Amino acid sequence: MARYSQRPENALKRANEFIDVGKPARALDTLYEVFRNKKWAYSWSESVLEPIMFKYLDLCVELKKSLIAKEGLFQYRNMFQSVNVGSLENVIRGYLRMAGEKTEAAREQSQQAVIDIDDLDNLATPESILLSAVSGEDAQDRSDRTILTPWVKFLWESYCQCLELLRTNAHCETLYHDIARMAFQFCLKYNRKTEFRKLCDKLRKHLEDISKLPLQVANVSLNKPETQMYNLETRLVQLDSAIQMELWQEAYKATEDIHGLMHMSKKPPVPKTMANYYQKLAMVFWKAGYYLFHAAALFKLFQLSKDMKKNITQDELQRMACRVLLATLCIPLPSAHPEFDRFIETDKSPLEKAQKLAVLLTLQQPPTRASLIRDLVRMNVVQLSSPKLQDLYSCMEVEFNPLTLCKRVQNITSGLQGDEQYVPPLQDVTLVKLIKQVSQVYQTIQFSRLLELATFTTAFHLERMLVDCVRHNDMQIRIDHGSGCVHFGIDLSESQREDRQEGGPVLQSMPSEQVRTQLINMSHVLNSALRIINPNANKEEKDKIRLQLVQHYRDNMVIDHQMILGRHKIIEDRKELLERLNTFREEEEARKAEEAARQQALAEQQRIEQEHAERERRRQDNEMQEIKDRLRQEKMLQISQTSRGQKILKKLDEEELKKLDAEQIAARELEELQKEKREMQQKLKTQEKKIDYFERAKRLEEIPLLQQAFKDKQVEERKAWEEREAGRIQDLIEERQKAVEHRERLSRLHEDKEEFLNRLKAERSSVYQAKLKDFENKLAEERKKRLAQRREERIQARKAAWEKLVEEEKQRMQEEEEMKKAEEERLRKEEEERLEAARKAEREEEERSKTGDRGPKEKEVNESSDRWRSGGGADKEWRKTESESKPPAWKSCKLFSILPNIMKI
Repeated sequence: MARYSQRPENALKRANEFIDVGKPARALDTLYEVFRNKKWAYSWSESVLEPIMFKYLDLCVELKKSLIAKEGLFQYRNMFQSVNVGSLENVIRGYLRMAGEKTEAAREQSQQAVIDIDDLDNLATPESILLSAVSGEDAQDRSDRTILTPWVKFLWESYCQCLELLRTNAHCETLYHDIARMAFQFCLKYNRKTEFRKLCDKLRKHLEDISKLPLQVANVSLNKPETQMYNLETRLVQLDSAIQMELWQEAYKATEDIHGLMHMSKKPPVPKTMANYYQKLAMVFWKAGYYLFHAAALFKLFQLSKDMKKNITQDELQRMACRVLLATLCIPLPSAHPEFDRFIETDKSPLEKAQKLAVLLTLQQPPTRASLIRDLVRMNVVQLSSPKLQDLYSCMEVEFNPLTLCKRVQNITSGLQGDEQYVPPLQDVTLVKLIKQVSQVYQTIQFSRLLELATFTTAFHLERMLVDCVRHNDMQIRIDHGSGCVHFGIDLSESQREDRQEGGPVLQSMPSEQVRTQLINMSHVLNSALRIINPNANKEEKDKIRLQLVQHYRDNMVIDHQMILGRHKIIEDRKELLERLNTFREEEEARKAEEAARQQALAEQQRIEQEHAERERRRQDNEMQEIKDRLRQEKMLQISQTSRGQKILKKLDEEELKKLDAEQIAARELEELQKEKREMQQKLKTQEKKIDYFERAKRLEEIPLLQQAFKDKQVEERKAWEEREAGRIQDLIEERQKAVEHRERLSRLHEDKEEFLNRLKAERSSVYQAKLKDFENKLAEERKKRLAQRREERIQARKAAWEKLVEEEKQRMQEEEEMKKAEEERLRKEEEERLEAARKAEREEEERSKTGDRGPKEKEVNESSDRWRSGGGADKEWRKTESESKPPAWKSCKLFSILPNIMKI
């Protein structure tokens, strides 16, 4: 127990000694005891403990012990958060800096591991190809997972732990927000999208917890302007990071947080912050497809810049006006029946979503396309924009000229630079306006003529726009594919409300609108006639009502005054009661929070002590286990030198070897050897008795069963085949009947199909002939090139074949010589082995003759030995004759047989 009470200087010295001998884990435990022992920790100043803390955190980073680092930082924070905040800030920043440096070093090592390749001509080895095919990762991904990912995880845990430690401390509020911004930069640098979402949720949870904290000096309070400013700046960095990582859902949540913080602040944000907010919000709306709110955000940014920016130039103002005007003109025309949206079963109706988005722009109600255009005219935005965009606004919103609308829009949009993103939606709006204007002029128009007017679109896209207009009940359209025509306004009673021509001129009303508004026009005319006949009727009636109201007020004035005074008294009494209840509840909550904090601190201290004891016990167990493992490995190495030991070690797996010591392994080896010997003897005794009889009996019993099973299987298979065949025939009959019905039904379209195909073939025949002629010319040229290339390749191939054949013949002759030598060596060794076996057999025969126990097996061995002796010479003579009769190698060479053909080539 003496080392638990050592002084901090001695602990640092002992830790350095452990580091010098290569035991950083023991050094970390030694330094941890300094902060664990409160008797010493709270008795020393930061000048003594700060170097120890840096060494402690350095060891934690080296060993990747993030939890142990968190415990040390927790103790250090408790000691110096109220005494010396600067020391705590230096320690935390140093810890994060060390973790970041290690992570960056691991990143460079991971990249260098991929660059260091032995063979530059063989970059893709077979192993890397197999790994990429199985896992779908390249070499860099695998290198990052093994080298970089552990350090990235450690750095991420370090950021999270530091944020948790500092989230409620008012003295470390600046450090907390700096670490949050560093965490955002970490997510950007390593492209950690999942961790970015977790970080945003964590910061949002911290903000909620801060709002629930009791009002104390050490706690963070959202009522302070500095706290609101820090949180607002952090959320702006979060929004910027989310946009750079293209996490638009998180960007939208960040805008909600920013708006909530601005609404909470009593002091309005600075114009620069609001301009940045509107600019980022407009980008989020554009990515989400909310073109209406995108234009509204740009309009708010234009208003703010025009009103607050004193030194704004005319070019900058014109550029902003052009962008606002383009964004407004890109807004799709609204549906004629927005009330249909309330019948759709969704979580939030479009009106609620629009109101929520309008709140982010500090608008009282959601904007509309018409209101934005009116605001642009009122704020003189159209006149501030460029002449080309003024012409665009005029042709889309003022003039009525469907014949040149699309051409003018195309000429204007082709010259846009920097705002190309607005061209596709602007073209869609132009197509809708073209359809609306054409519907006011034509009742029927050829589809080809309409496509000719829409110069920048395709037939498919134009037809889709027509269908969208009908689906949103903007217009009454019928497409006749047979005649290739488009009909407008076919039913006078179809539409049930006014056809709104928003954002464009109206030449004349549609027939359906004339029928629908007849009664409304009659009502307006009758009311006008009534006002002309009796102009004073409304004035007399209003004067009479006014006198009645004055008399009623005088009659009930006293009673109403008494009721108001009584109501005021009731309200004051209720306010006093609510204040008392709130005071009591706050005191009770503060007491409970203090008790919970005390219990939490006590539980944390107990947990730390238990973890330290557990760590110490594990360390001692590991040391004992290492000693046992080393002794067992030495014993196993001795046993593995023998053949018996190798045999028994192969039968034991790794888990069993860990459980056994050397003596038990040797005993297991002896037991296994005796067991094998007994089993072999028993098998030899019973094998001759059982095998023949048992096999014969099994087969005799098996024959009738197999025959019967074969017959049963034939019957079942035939029955199943008949059922399948009957079902197949029935399916074919039904399929033919359906085919006949389809043929009769589709035969009516045969003439239309043939007419369409003939027209299509006639149109494309000339194009096909021209392309075919071009292709044939290119084919002839390519054929000449390839014939010449093929001739050159054949010459080279013949030359290479000759060289390869000569080389192979030389190689074959050399291999035959080597094989001949190897065969002679093998025959010599076999002869020696046979002689040795014969001598051994003679010795065994002499020993058996001495004992007098010569069995039938020994006779067989002697007979086989005699046969071998008698046959050895004959075999030798046969091999000699064969070798003599074999022709020389050069005579059987294939080179001489094909040499004339090669010479011809």
